[in-house]
Order: sequence, then C-alpha cells, then structure tokens
Amino acid sequence: MTTATQASRNKNILYFAIGSTVAFMLYITFILTPVGACFKLDSGSNSLGLSFSYTKDMVLSFFESRSQEQLQCYSQFLQIWDAIFAIIYTLMYASWIVWLFNNKRWLALIPILGMVSDWSENYIELIMIKTYSNAGAISETIVSIGSGINSFKWILSCLTYLIILLGIIIVTKNFFTKTR
Repeated sequence: MTTATQASRNKNILYFAIGSTVAFMLYITFILTPVGACFKLDSGSNSLGLSFSYTKDMVLSFFESRSQEQLQCYSQFLQIWDAIFAIIYTLMYASWIVWLFNNKRWLALIPILGMVSDWSENYIELIMIKTYSNAGAISETIVSIGSGINSFKWILSCLTYLIILLGIIIVTKNFFTKTR
C-alpha cells in the first residue's frame, strides 16, 4: 500500500474513531440513561452488569427490590438498548485500537470479545428474570454462569483500556521523538 493511501486510510479510521466516540457519549446521554430510568432505584445497584461479579443473594435482592413492571423494563433494556450500546462501544474501542496500532489489528478482537461477553451475560440475566418472574427463585448455577461471564467481560474491558492507554503512550512518544 502506498504511503498516501495509508495516510488517507489512517485519517478515515481516525475520523471513524472520533465519530464513534461522539456517538458513544450521545447514546449514553440521550438514550441509555433516560431509557434505564424505568428500573432505577434511588439506592442500591441499578444494573447487575455494572458490578464485577454477583451472588445469588445480590441477584435476588436486585429483583425483589423492583416491581414486575421494572423487571420488564430492565428485560427490555437488556434486549434492546444495552445490546445496541455494546455495538457502539465496541466500534469505538476497536476503531481507536486499529488507529493506534495500525499493524496489530488483531488487538481489536479484545473489545469484540467483550461485546460478545456482554451479550452473553445479558442473555443469562434475561433467563434469571424469566425464572424469577415465573417461579420466584433462581438457580445458583445460572447466577454463577452469569457472574463468571460478567467478570470475564470486565477483564476484557480493563484489557481494552490498557491497550488503548498503551497505544496513546506509544503514539505520543513517537510524535515527540519525530519532532526533534
């Protein structure tokens, strides 16, 4: 690939990364937060997926503190709005990684695996909501699976942040090295 073509491609990736970052912030502000208000409580956890892990008691407490309408809203949130959010944050993180590490595109697999983990964890949460709504109880096994997937999601998220931070450090170092 010629240098001019590569420079143009890198510029397009940068524009996409910036655009997806703006989309990320707008989605959180104008869609995710307002849509999630229907299951929000003034105190306590407002999402199982925001903790690193959870226990059966934590899940039961989360469900018991909400009405059936709130659980239905949370279920819809997981199925639609959180799934879209995972796509947006994956595009954002992956595009920054591709731009920062143009010769190591395989690193973009980390946020993609994080998205798949997020979707998997949401699916397990939906099973827990359905089971709880129908039987008033949930299985310790399904909670353990959901918690394990959730922990894996957060490990991948931390790894994604570390990769991006390392990329920023390398790009910054290279910039100041070249300007000398």
